[in-house]
Amino acid sequence: MAEIGIGIVGGGYMGKAHAVAMSAVGAVFDTALRPRLEMVCATSPASAERYRAAFGFARGTDDWRALVADPRVEAIVIASPQDTHRAIAEAAFALGKPVFCEKPLGGSLDDSRAMVAAAQAAGVANMSGFNYIRTPASQYARQLITDGTIGDITWFRGEHTEDFLADPQTPATWRTTGDANGTMGDLAPHMVNAALALLGPIDRLIAEVETVHDTRPGGTVTNDDHGQFMCRFANGAMGQMYFSRISSGRKMGYAYEITGTKGAIRFDQEDQNALWLYRMEGPEATRGFTKILTGPAHPDYAPFCQGPGHGTGYQDQILIEARDFLRAIETGQPVWPTFEDGMEVGRVIAAAMASSTDKTWKTISDF
Repeated sequence: MAEIGIGIVGGGYMGKAHAVAMSAVGAVFDTALRPRLEMVCATSPASAERYRAAFGFARGTDDWRALVADPRVEAIVIASPQDTHRAIAEAAFALGKPVFCEKPLGGSLDDSRAMVAAAQAAGVANMSGFNYIRTPASQYARQLITDGTIGDITWFRGEHTEDFLADPQTPATWRTTGDANGTMGDLAPHMVNAALALLGPIDRLIAEVETVHDTRPGGTVTNDDHGQFMCRFANGAMGQMYFSRISSGRKMGYAYEITGTKGAIRFDQEDQNALWLYRMEGPEATRGFTKILTGPAHPDYAPFCQGPGHGTGYQDQILIEARDFLRAIETGQPVWPTFEDGMEVGRVIAAAMASSTDKTWKTISDF
């Protein structure tokens, strides 16, 4: 086993999740590379020291450039605001260091393109952070589709709905400013990523994006509250998706339904350890959706727990990502989703935003 020094830019919600994952991934998955928490970067010396002590890093800094340049930092996790992603990634790739970057890949599609170019020029491991698709249930759904269990796919419905801004009296914050922090920039990429993973490329779409609450206590809202689109996948399947941060009652509504010629699949992240499968076989009287509780027979479950139905959680998804990132570094082989895969999500979002403005169908290849 060999150690690898990890630097994380950002010590907040996702920074903590990645620090915890890097601390535990070696024990959970018996990885060949064992992370060493070398340095964390925050916005001030005081917060950097607080995160360093809390998470177990050797050092802290308020300068991401110092973190990237440090010779003991051998791989970098970007968990900072979207408008910082490009500069950090380009600096790291210039030094030949692998990078894991939280979604969305860049603050804009142009940023994402530049980051993909930098990653390809460097020829080192790179990954985009889409953790929800890594639940054992969704990995199994992907396997069932690939195996042809539900036949040829004819229809997909996906949503990512939450209610953290459902109350119009909730004060304005950083989340209500800038496209990257709106629903299409923040929530939609997760479900678009799921759709691409499960069904493949989207060919074209038509979208509507809307701000429902234009003002909130403390400020004006400059980004979107919810959005929807109809689409046609390259494989011919029809699709529709809806995204919202004002969906009353929904806490983690990352959900999808997939219909095929031999069956169907349903999943809801609020019940993330279950997958519903319908097979078009047997007597009509006994047909119906079967609830499958995930267990050791399903992808990436056994390293966490030997008991079927006991379940995995949010942090475990980040651990699986950490394992995959380390594997990409170790083997030199790309592990999905790469920066290029993250950019593909960005192209779909850009097409949706343009469609909403122009009120017309958009072809993804034009973006």
